[in-house]
Amino acid sequence: MTLPVNIAKSYSDLINIDSNLHHLVQKIELLNYINPLNIESEKKLFFSSKYNYEPKFKYPKIRFNGYELHRKFFSQKIKNIKDDHIKSLYKDIIYEYSGLIECIETIGLGKKFYYNSLKNFGTPTERDIENAKFILRFDDNDFKEDLLPLYNADDAIDYFKEFSKRYDFEFNIKKSSNIAAAAMVQNNTKTLLLRKNHKYSKNQLKVLANHEIGVHVVTTFNALNQPLHVFSNGFPNNVETQEGLAVYSEYKSGCLTITRLKELAYRVIAADSLAKGYNFSDTFNLLHNQYKLNRDKAFSITLRVHRGGGFTKDFLYLTGLKKVYDFAKNGNNLDVLLTGKVTLEYKDTIEKMQSLGLATTSKYYTDSFKNTAASDKNFEFILNSLK
Repeated sequence: MTLPVNIAKSYSDLINIDSNLHHLVQKIELLNYINPLNIESEKKLFFSSKYNYEPKFKYPKIRFNGYELHRKFFSQKIKNIKDDHIKSLYKDIIYEYSGLIECIETIGLGKKFYYNSLKNFGTPTERDIENAKFILRFDDNDFKEDLLPLYNADDAIDYFKEFSKRYDFEFNIKKSSNIAAAAMVQNNTKTLLLRKNHKYSKNQLKVLANHEIGVHVVTTFNALNQPLHVFSNGFPNNVETQEGLAVYSEYKSGCLTITRLKELAYRVIAADSLAKGYNFSDTFNLLHNQYKLNRDKAFSITLRVHRGGGFTKDFLYLTGLKKVYDFAKNGNNLDVLLTGKVTLEYKDTIEKMQSLGLATTSKYYTDSFKNTAASDKNFEFILNSLK
């Protein structure tokens, strides 16, 4: 979308800075660097060692000069942006992008990466851990679930193609052996990646469709409809809001399961283990032996939090879900959170940008959010009880 001439002229400094940042940020997509290249081979070694081997993961090579990027980010003339709220947003954005560079530069360097991860994503609080343990107290047998892994990646592709017909946009779907999750969206290439050897249950297909396509792909294309690139490149700390929306979409579509909710709780427990100084084997044994997760699931969650040297991002799925749930429950319109890769805490700034003609409302709206059917009482109780 192009801005009207009069608005473009009035905010020419902002537009130039936004364009400069867009050019600079293209090479620092963290998820392109954080996923190990040798997951399957290290998994085999770990299992054959009876869980006492520390995996030696390999990562993609960095394709940018970190020092030069830092210098160019901080050379932007932020003081020339007229509106104080928008000026503050872009200042925060520069610090955010700078932090991501530091994260990427230290992937695989142990504590160095972990400390940068802490700076960018934080770590679970006592309240977060209490919420996770509260969820883990529920008995799986009290919930009816269809979790039989009957479908392969090719079946999943067919399912997602059919699901996406409800939206008027086109994106790529590819299989990959080098992702830690069952599926993930690459924002910059408009691609949904599926883990090649993963087996999906019918419910998981529905979960991933509503999570990945219904939110992550929707916000990707909404962002492309915005006149400013910041909506595509991401607001500061947008992970919590975006993942919260995605899991909330699972809830609203009726496919959220206690197994899935517990998985998010285990991620909090695993992220907390980093703060306690646990290594890969320690975290795996905590999940596998103490919490009785099967070894594949325990490995997957352990991998997610230990990749790079200690990646704490995963605890934000549960905190994000609670924030989005409360936001929607209080009667707020979720449209503003779907305008791109945005953050709940910047809601007022987004609305200010819309009033100035610098942003638009969402072109696409998550299908499940239109669901007005009665919510599952069990999950409603759990989400209301979280602190």
